[in-house]
Amino acid sequence: MRAFRSIALAAALVPPLAGATSGPAEWVNPLIGTTNGGNVFPGAVVPFGMLQFSPEASPLPGKKAPIAAPGGYEYRADAIRGFSLTNVEGWGCAGGSGDVPIMPVADEVTVSPSTDFRHAYASKFSHANETAKAGHYHVTLDNGVAVDLTAALHSGAARFAFPAGKPANVLVRASDSEAGSEKASVTVDKGGRRVTGEVTSGNFCGYINEADRRSYYTLYFVADFDQPFTSTGTWQDTSVHKGGTHAEGGTGYGEKGFPAAGKGSGAWVGFAKGTGVVNVRVGISYVSLANAQANLDAENPKGTTFEALRDKAVDAWNARLSHIDVEGGTPDQRTVFYTALYHALMHPNVFSDVNGEYRGFDNAVHRVTGSQKAQYANFSGWDVYRSQLPLVAWLEPETASDIAQSLYNQAQQNNGVWDRWTHNNGGTHVMNGDPSAAAIAGMYAFGARDFDVKGALASLVHAADNPTALDTSHDGCEVECVGQRPGLDAWLKLHYIPVGAPAWGPAADTLETVAAEFGISALAGRLGDTATSARFLERAQYWRNLFDPKATPEGGYIRNRNAGGSWALVKDDDKEAPHAFTPSTEDGFVEGSAAQYVWMVPFNVGGLFDAMGGRDKARKRLDAFFYQPDGSFAVTKSGPLHAELDNEPSIGTPWLYNYAGQPWKTQELVRRVLDTIWLNAPNGIPGNDDLGEMSSWYVFAALGIYPSIPGRAEMVTGSPLFTRAVVHRENGDVTIEAPNAGIGKPYVTALKVDGKVSTRAWLPESFARKGGKLQFDLSDKPNTSWATKPSDVPPSFDKR
Repeated sequence: MRAFRSIALAAALVPPLAGATSGPAEWVNPLIGTTNGGNVFPGAVVPFGMLQFSPEASPLPGKKAPIAAPGGYEYRADAIRGFSLTNVEGWGCAGGSGDVPIMPVADEVTVSPSTDFRHAYASKFSHANETAKAGHYHVTLDNGVAVDLTAALHSGAARFAFPAGKPANVLVRASDSEAGSEKASVTVDKGGRRVTGEVTSGNFCGYINEADRRSYYTLYFVADFDQPFTSTGTWQDTSVHKGGTHAEGGTGYGEKGFPAAGKGSGAWVGFAKGTGVVNVRVGISYVSLANAQANLDAENPKGTTFEALRDKAVDAWNARLSHIDVEGGTPDQRTVFYTALYHALMHPNVFSDVNGEYRGFDNAVHRVTGSQKAQYANFSGWDVYRSQLPLVAWLEPETASDIAQSLYNQAQQNNGVWDRWTHNNGGTHVMNGDPSAAAIAGMYAFGARDFDVKGALASLVHAADNPTALDTSHDGCEVECVGQRPGLDAWLKLHYIPVGAPAWGPAADTLETVAAEFGISALAGRLGDTATSARFLERAQYWRNLFDPKATPEGGYIRNRNAGGSWALVKDDDKEAPHAFTPSTEDGFVEGSAAQYVWMVPFNVGGLFDAMGGRDKARKRLDAFFYQPDGSFAVTKSGPLHAELDNEPSIGTPWLYNYAGQPWKTQELVRRVLDTIWLNAPNGIPGNDDLGEMSSWYVFAALGIYPSIPGRAEMVTGSPLFTRAVVHRENGDVTIEAPNAGIGKPYVTALKVDGKVSTRAWLPESFARKGGKLQFDLSDKPNTSWATKPSDVPPSFDKR
């Protein structure tokens, strides 16, 4: 999901932190993706952690935006207003979460921080005084306070070193979540050296539509300090109360979804001058204050040193990142690779507490049962069904099983609705389509088997066959249509989403819906339900109903169609009147154009190529899509007629040359992307990382393989970056060898699979499930005869 794009910056190489355990975590650079719209956060977190302890930057100088960036941090920002306890990796809109920023200040508190909660008491800082690594963030602020942060699964720790001779105060900005808050409260226990409270928030993308201008979660927090408070105070709206110990009040969401200045509440605690270092341990819960305390006591009990917790966080990352060992490559390539894997292993994140309790979509308290170890939250379905969830399932089938069960639990608590974009225990409906089916099918295909898959399938089928009042509602449309399957009644009748139905873009919604139908078909087939599998495989072919073979003289395109069957005129924002179809139009599409969406039939590429007039014509169209007339690459920011490999609608397209019998062009394209738009620098992610989706694409591409069919586990091949990589899996390791890999050698001249010569540029599902060995022979010159026969191309799935 896109946000803004910005200027490129020089590389920000990060040295190892003293005391950190050696391992692949040392290669991670969390500052990658902190500008250029990557929207990642650089703070401390553990794999799939509930707590993300990270800086919240003030909006960029001269900008009227209410936040620096949706990740809470932007590399170009020059001031930090606090260090929040929650965040979400790589999302868009105006962000969200960013709950309870805690800010150390070396000044007296005289004015309410709520007078201007984006700037008041913020401190300038310099990147020269900042270090970010997996599990540990450090910055020395210009106000003189040195800040260190680390994290555990439900808790974290901060160390504030105050300058000598200056006041030492810590603000607890209870109401100041990124997108605002409905209500908040904070209480100071002076004798117990504790600050506790809660904040009720939501409002993700609420500025776009009133459907999401609402609250749907409450976060509870407890902060235990190791030094006595010499003073306390609170504020409510613009009033300051020195000596206060309790305050209440949220910021609200404003008339247009952006909280206004002058509202909110919080507290501060003061320490004696000369105190020096103040440590604070923080626990959170979405269930209760008691659970927040229990989480803290279990993971980070009193007496735990900052260094001990930090080393555990680094160890946790080393364990997870060691799923994949790589050899060879440049230092920058290894850094970008392990940072991508790091970003891909953050979400969905644990949402249940140490006692198994969690807040459900029905706002009731539930407890995980059976074999499920944890409930997970934060599911950007439109993004992650493509390759991030398959990667998690491939590496950690138990984690993915719990994620799958979590999605099913959410649907059961949400009146059977599988919301496409869930934030904590609320559905936001953001983006389009119905990604849950492909997500569940993909995880199951890659090894996640320990969840109620039969119940999940039955629920998905019911939702696909039975329109609800939400499915027929236009509420939230375009971006946040409230239904699981907007326009489902029209879909069942017409076999496409017509103009005028609830949708963001009817043509794009149709393509996303056929992906959902294929996901159901694939999952049903694995469970032996052949009738359901066949029925939904036929429904998956409804993309043909929007393919107009005469859309242009050059060839056919997916395009909008009216309910009566006629092709719709195009209504572009920059045109005064409807006009004839052009491939550059975005009318009917979501964050893309007709030229970019025409390729999005990943389960039946063969059928799509046939509709285009055969492989030769498809090849020519692919060439025109990826290259300018002068032969230069056109893979980002090259206009609506070309690929945009910084966003999801295009990321599957470079692999299509494998289906066209020209795999050397896939190898060349993918390597070009890896070498040029993924960098060891703050601008090193080409667009929103979208909860690790784009990073998962990089991980697969760097290994030389990619799961090109959502819902299944076949993988197409590219070429590996590294001379050797071993993917450690419970069900069998995958070893990938390319002894002559190196700069300028993207081309595969030969491939062996488990010791046998292969002429196919793809791998069967059995390889993903059981593991095996790939041996690539790479060169600086393409082998234009390898994997070119029609019998060598990856499979396509048409109706039986």
